[in-house]
Amino acid sequence: MTTATNSTASGGPTLQADAKLIGLVGLAHAISHFSQLVLAPLFPWLKDAFDVSYTELGAVLTVFFVVSCIVQAASGFIVDKLGPRPVLFVGLGLLALAAIGYSMAQSYWMLLACAMVAGVGNGVFHPVDYTLFNRKVAPTRLGHAYSVHGITGSLGWALAPAFVVPIAIAYSWRVALASAGVVALGVLLVLWLNRSVLALDVKAVHKATGQGEPAAVGGEFDFLRIPAVWMCFGFFFFYAMVISIVQTFAPVAAGHLHAVPVALVAVCLTVYMVASAAGMVVGGFLASDPSRCERIVGAGFGIAALLALVLAFASFPAVLVPVLFGAMGFASGIAGPSRDLLVKKSTPPNATGRVYGVVYAGLDIGQAVAPLIFGRLMDHGQYLSVILGLALVQGVLIASAFNVRRVRRTALVPVSA
Repeated sequence: MTTATNSTASGGPTLQADAKLIGLVGLAHAISHFSQLVLAPLFPWLKDAFDVSYTELGAVLTVFFVVSCIVQAASGFIVDKLGPRPVLFVGLGLLALAAIGYSMAQSYWMLLACAMVAGVGNGVFHPVDYTLFNRKVAPTRLGHAYSVHGITGSLGWALAPAFVVPIAIAYSWRVALASAGVVALGVLLVLWLNRSVLALDVKAVHKATGQGEPAAVGGEFDFLRIPAVWMCFGFFFFYAMVISIVQTFAPVAAGHLHAVPVALVAVCLTVYMVASAAGMVVGGFLASDPSRCERIVGAGFGIAALLALVLAFASFPAVLVPVLFGAMGFASGIAGPSRDLLVKKSTPPNATGRVYGVVYAGLDIGQAVAPLIFGRLMDHGQYLSVILGLALVQGVLIASAFNVRRVRRTALVPVSA
């Protein structure tokens, strides 16, 4: 009955089945990003409540991302062994537990402990999500799946401050964080009620890919010898740096360079994220042919880098700064789905979770490193250097994308329309 409902006569998944799976995975991914930003908007409250500095509060986020990085690399092995569904449920449960733990914390050290729990929960999502997509979604709809995945992540980031700050103002920061935990539990309940959609027959996958046979014994780490895997890791490291620069420093730096009012500076990031989400919709259609993914990534980040140079050197009215951020976000968003295809095309059939776990660990490392470099530039008033650094890192992404293609061992098989 399930097979008949979820598959076409030729054996492939139906559009309805794919749409439901993509929606559920996207919802879970939104909560992952939502949980990454529930603490930062509440720093003014937490600073007073625990009598700590912003540096100490920033260390809580550092702990979160370091733990997430380690778990992300390790969880891919668990996903390949047990399947993505149970790992996803554990991850969501830990995010909910951590948020509720934050709300009950009585000391700074309790915040750190809860950040470790949240990091463990956050670390499972990319290996889980992409294993489900690559194993269950029709190849011709993978670009759209990646597009939705990126959009929901951006929306999760946007929702977090809009959710917790008003609740903290109206009630308290403890109520705000407890409410965030309830949101994560609600999403876990939705996924549990639709758990059949997230089911994956791991034994069938192992049989189809030869995993677990004598020849494969001891070969669980063979994927680490594939050069393209490490090129993808490097690509995502620099991609995370771009995101970190834009989210944390670039709007303020551009504001200083062009005398932008504070209100407009605050708008830049929102405009960037919304435009990025719109770009991902377009990028999902462009990514339907994987043979051009490197060119799409190159074009998207090439345009974004040129716009960053315009921000750095051109002279124009302050009101146009958010417009340029929007254009830069749209260009970067177009590259998003093709970015994810780079990894898929470099992944052996029996190591999806492991490859995505290692590759996407580059995101956490990049987000941990970028503030150390660009925060120092900001402290010394090097605002032009911040924008030029953004353009430089975007340029590195172009080279990285084509290097992935150059070193890839597996042959490219274009997906027919």
